[in-house]
Amino acid sequence: MNDPLRLDRVQQLRSGARNTIHTWLLGTGSLLLLAATAFALAGGLGLLFAAGFGFLTSIAARRVSPKVVLQMYKARPVSRASFPGGFDIVERLAARAGLEHAPALYVVPSKMMNAFAVGSRQDSAIAITDALARNLTVREFTGVLAHEISHIANEDLKVMAFADMVSRFTSLWSTFGIFALFFNLFGVAGGGEAMVPWPAVALLVLAPTLGGLLQLSLSRTREFDADLHAAILTGDPDGLASALRRLEKAQGMYWESLMLPGSRTPVPSVLRTHPATEERVARLMALKRGGPVDLGPDGPAMPPPQHRPSIVPHIRPRHPDLAAFMPLQAMEMPVTADEFACPGGLADADGNPRIRPMRGGIYF
Repeated sequence: MNDPLRLDRVQQLRSGARNTIHTWLLGTGSLLLLAATAFALAGGLGLLFAAGFGFLTSIAARRVSPKVVLQMYKARPVSRASFPGGFDIVERLAARAGLEHAPALYVVPSKMMNAFAVGSRQDSAIAITDALARNLTVREFTGVLAHEISHIANEDLKVMAFADMVSRFTSLWSTFGIFALFFNLFGVAGGGEAMVPWPAVALLVLAPTLGGLLQLSLSRTREFDADLHAAILTGDPDGLASALRRLEKAQGMYWESLMLPGSRTPVPSVLRTHPATEERVARLMALKRGGPVDLGPDGPAMPPPQHRPSIVPHIRPRHPDLAAFMPLQAMEMPVTADEFACPGGLADADGNPRIRPMRGGIYF
């Protein structure tokens, strides 16, 4: 077991400030783009309609149960008896992140190594694929879970749902812009004048592309922020960095098995929902600062604050200063950081969860 490292406080503040500023700029840009398309098509009435539709959509999105999304992926709940170590990790990390309730743990029968979070701070769940539990070590698995719990604690799920709503509504307005383009062409061909100003038509036609790029950039920014807070939660940037490398290697092998070697063309970074692994690992390594520290008491240094429910998501992280948290205490369990999290797996090939008592735990 490696000694826990102090995290560079200056680098932590710099990364957090950069992520927050990027999030606000991108979110504001998406809203301004939506407002511009609505105004270009229907003037002030379009702005009022867009605001009302967005308000109602935000309310509806808050009422969607995480179980609805999990059912789409055929996810099944994991029992504590089948994966006690996984439950211990989730509960400890959730307490450190200031969550009142630990996320429920689900398994998705899949050969792909993946994990995702759904829900809100009050009602959330983390789904992991069977391949992820089989192939990650306890140390790497802890980093991945910390990343997903950071998404929940920072309410990134609300932020991205709100951004998706804005992007979809922008695309809806753009559809009317396509019709306006045809009307203009017919009018000009008939010797008349354009029915809709050409700058407005150009904005409506290009809006979906611009909105999509803003949404993708926002997603990458929130991924960077989740990496940052995952490293603070665990005190171990190397664990998450190792998991990211392993995930990219596994995904690369999967795609190369479907295509000829060398035929894969890297997706441009501007079109990715997640940042490049090399950049994520580099930022994680920049957080490290030499020197072991003494293990402090388990739990946050200050009680988590109480928050008022809000329809509009808060972009700024709402849990206390995680830099004051100490690494997790060691657990009296016969497992090391380099053992696989769940070598026996959690699901059969047909998708039915397999109940098998397994030993696991946290390496800290």
